[in-house]
Amino acid sequence: MLGLLAGSGRFLIVDQPQKSDVIMVLAGDTDLRPARGLELLRRGYARRLIPNVPADAKVFQWSESELAGKYVAGLPEAQLITICPIHGLSTKAEAQDALLCLRQSGARSVLLVTSDFHTRRALSTFEKEVPDFVYSIAATPNAGEFGAHWWKHRQWAKVNIDEWLRLSWWELIDRWR
Repeated sequence: MLGLLAGSGRFLIVDQPQKSDVIMVLAGDTDLRPARGLELLRRGYARRLIPNVPADAKVFQWSESELAGKYVAGLPEAQLITICPIHGLSTKAEAQDALLCLRQSGARSVLLVTSDFHTRRALSTFEKEVPDFVYSIAATPNAGEFGAHWWKHRQWAKVNIDEWLRLSWWELIDRWR
């Protein structure tokens, strides 16, 4: 039992990026996830990058979409990046919102990029909600937020427990709706 509990953090992480038609960076973190997506784009994992950005969120007087547009405009790869507006607040809703952007991209395969602890649930959610594509996933670690040895830091323990609750809800309830 103790072994299962100790391995619960590692179980959440799936890091198996594959070359794909597009890289989709999931909404949430606006620092490390986009940087990981750009790294994978530069390494040739895909020819296009699609960051998901909350369409209705604001930071002071600017929308997150405006800020993302300014950020992208300053990148040398700007012509390879298309911002995808996301209205939903859950991973399930994000997958449904992202469908239009993925269809418009003409992609058949998608490399998802998200926080390491969120990878297992995100991959499962996209595969179930938007099954029209072949998916792989890349984990974005953030030592200030989470680590596989979750019992070593209070924040890591909180994230581990929260993600296990969300994963359980997805597997037991939302997946079947």
